[in-house]
Amino acid sequence: MNELIVISAVGRDRPGVVKNLTQTVLECGGNIVESRMTALGKDFAMLLLVAGNWHTLGKLEGKLQRATEGDDLNVSVRRTEERPIREDMLPYGVDVVCLDQPGIVHHLAGFFSTRDIDIAEMNTRSYAAAHTGAPMFSVQITINVPSRVHIAALREEFMEFCDRLNLDAILEPVKG
Repeated sequence: MNELIVISAVGRDRPGVVKNLTQTVLECGGNIVESRMTALGKDFAMLLLVAGNWHTLGKLEGKLQRATEGDDLNVSVRRTEERPIREDMLPYGVDVVCLDQPGIVHHLAGFFSTRDIDIAEMNTRSYAAAHTGAPMFSVQITINVPSRVHIAALREEFMEFCDRLNLDAILEPVKG
């Protein structure tokens, strides 16, 4: 029977950081089921969902701590379980673009949490506008909307919310 662990690792970005960590997973017999990896400033962050039997995961937990000592990599391991499929949730995508300003992520998270809408995934980035160089911010979110929520009303509330904060936004069903 497969069990699951979440591995989070953050450390200085350098060639081989992904290879070294995933080699440890492979050597212990673990299987990477899902992952997210990105450079953040001069650091590199990884989130891995790894499957294996209890022996494999126990061995992996111990070996990860030893393998990353002195490697300027902070590793955290947490046991988890498979996420149950929620038939009563509808996946929607949210795209937001605006001038960069403090609090955008907080305000968006607050809007959805007060309506009992789960944020399944969120990605953000700052960049300079093409012609003006103005500081811009973009957010891509996947949310799970309870089927009892009236989507047209939610979309209208969300667009009014975004207008108040001067955010350009789209809320649409996830396709596929």
